[in-house]
Amino acid sequence: MDTSEDLADYELIDTRVKLEQQYGQPLEIAKAIMLDSMDQFHQSFIRHSPFVSMATSDHGGQPTISPKGDAPGFVKILDNKNLLIPDRIGNNKLESFHNLIENPKIGLIFFIPGYKETLRISGSAQILKSKKGFEYSQVAGRSLDIGLLVTVTKCYFHCGKAIIRSRLWQEDYLPSEEVMPSFGKVILNQSQAKETETAMDNLVEHAYTNEVY
Repeated sequence: MDTSEDLADYELIDTRVKLEQQYGQPLEIAKAIMLDSMDQFHQSFIRHSPFVSMATSDHGGQPTISPKGDAPGFVKILDNKNLLIPDRIGNNKLESFHNLIENPKIGLIFFIPGYKETLRISGSAQILKSKKGFEYSQVAGRSLDIGLLVTVTKCYFHCGKAIIRSRLWQEDYLPSEEVMPSFGKVILNQSQAKETETAMDNLVEHAYTNEVY
């Protein structure tokens, strides 16, 4: 693919002036609901959310986004400025945590299944260790002792237009056929591991069955 030819018809928007010329004035109501702490509506949404995406970036600004999910209430509200997010079993790459040591800024977006609106939070985060502090997140007798303390600097609800357009909570856009091979086959191909496809599929299934908590 010739990228330069593909992009020939596109104009680069590289200044604030150029950008703002393309859009109208921001809605006053949208600016008014951007708060610097969590009110009762934000807190209720968080208590009922089983899924949050967490954005971090390294010292150079290179970003990454990590999904976090568990039963509603897994994100604990300490007060109107602070949240606790326990860290579950993962792949130990620690990409987000490495980023936070270099750059403590964090962005969160919370979802509730069936709801069109989402909740966006910006702030800073610290990595904490406390067996007692994260005891509330125990599942099947297994406690956690590491997680994040997020201090909120900006908090607001995002309207449901993206969820409506994507029909995220409906079945309209479910593929009629499988669009990707098994995850085992994908990671076998990408990692070039010297294993069979069946072995990799079994490894994935074992992790999903035995290593969620």
